[in-house]
Amino acid sequence: MKLLYFAWLRTKIGIAEERVALPDGVADVAGLLEWLRGRGPGYADALANLDVVKVAVNQEYVPVSHAIAAGDEVALFPPVTGG
Repeated sequence: MKLLYFAWLRTKIGIAEERVALPDGVADVAGLLEWLRGRGPGYADALANLDVVKVAVNQEYVPVSHAIAAGDEVALFPPVTGG
């Protein structure tokens, strides 16, 4: 699966994107976020407050209960405001 990180999430994690195998036992966005938190301090810091992290799977906003699959593209970003 392809993971994309935007704005301050990218800064805290230290990369803009990566490819990972879908971890065993991870079936939804919530499980993926929990798995990512355990990957190191940058991930843990970036994902400490999930109330300010938005998720899109295959370019569509989704709730954390959304199912994910091995070939998905998952993007993580802060809320976007217009001006």
